[in-house]
Amino acid sequence: MAQQDLFQSPDYFNVDELLTDEHKLIRETVRNYVKKEISPIIEDYAQRAAFPQQIVKQLGELGCFGPTVPVEYGGGGLDYISYGLMMQELERGDSGVRSTASVQGSLVMFPIFAYGSEEQKKKYLPKLASGEWLGCFGLTEPNHGSDPGSMETRFTDAGDHVILNGSKMWISNAPYAHVAVVWAKGEDGVVRGMILERGMEGFSTPETHGKWSLRASATGELVFDNVKVPKENILPGVKGLKGPLSCLTKARYGIAWGAVGAAMDCYYTALKYSQERTQFGKPIGAFQIQQKKLAEMVTEITKAQLLNWRLGVLMNENKVTPQQVSMAKRNACEIATNIARDARQMLGGMGITGEFSVMRHMMNLESVITYEGTHDIHLLITGLDVTGFNAFK
Repeated sequence: MAQQDLFQSPDYFNVDELLTDEHKLIRETVRNYVKKEISPIIEDYAQRAAFPQQIVKQLGELGCFGPTVPVEYGGGGLDYISYGLMMQELERGDSGVRSTASVQGSLVMFPIFAYGSEEQKKKYLPKLASGEWLGCFGLTEPNHGSDPGSMETRFTDAGDHVILNGSKMWISNAPYAHVAVVWAKGEDGVVRGMILERGMEGFSTPETHGKWSLRASATGELVFDNVKVPKENILPGVKGLKGPLSCLTKARYGIAWGAVGAAMDCYYTALKYSQERTQFGKPIGAFQIQQKKLAEMVTEITKAQLLNWRLGVLMNENKVTPQQVSMAKRNACEIATNIARDARQMLGGMGITGEFSVMRHMMNLESVITYEGTHDIHLLITGLDVTGFNAFK
């Protein structure tokens, strides 16, 4: 049974002074939600590899779906630092819970808002924002992960509709999604986005089983067998890979904040344990090696907090580059993975049990460090940016 959630976040450099009262209120609201609704149940769901479906409505009511989308479409009309803080607090609870919100807001609502018609926005965004509908995003394929330009999913023109064939893999929310934003190539080889709805003939979403990571998140495939998609479901505002890649930039921004939330939780757990666990006649936190680990954890968390805050300011000013988002995503995933591993060691044998959150975070982060751009790919994005040489080809 998980212990009572008494989490307090580290703020070694008084980053809170850079936040508005509204930012802090939003963070507190989501943190309290996680303490009350997520922490008591998440271990059980993760152990059973089950998706807590009730969180979809809860996250909608909390405003965690599309918080930066304008109020007229059901969003929160909030800034990007608010969004980041929400993702940080959700992932502090569990990466899978944050994934549910990230996909809904950044990968489903954002492309409909940015590239959809007025009719599409009015039809889909309010229901997605409220949590009445759950959405998913179809880009990755069985044979094409880091290289989406080689996608094999195709559509052909058939008058007032198109015929879609192919499949997508590793799709968060897929088994429960009402709506899917799918990217496919037309007969001209140009990538387009389209909105599919559950119930369309030939469209299925088989669940992915056997995961050791993100066990409380629903993952599946999207399979298209001669699916008739009305042309009014095609996103009119974008052509080419710019569409899906712009969505991923928004999602990676949320991950940069979210992974730091997981790191904070592992640090807090290890710190508390080190103050209470006694060996050789004193708390283990009094030993030098344990202090070294804790000092390095809080240093890396602090650096990541400052990087994320600055990234949020640039997002708000519309000055951010995808490369800056890549750096922040990669940094947050790296420090969180290392902190989870060190925290697990500090807890000894207790670290592998469900009594503490650390092992669950550690396994979840193995997905977070890979999805939405692998660790190595993000490194090469920075490498290309600073040298001008493309190491991808």
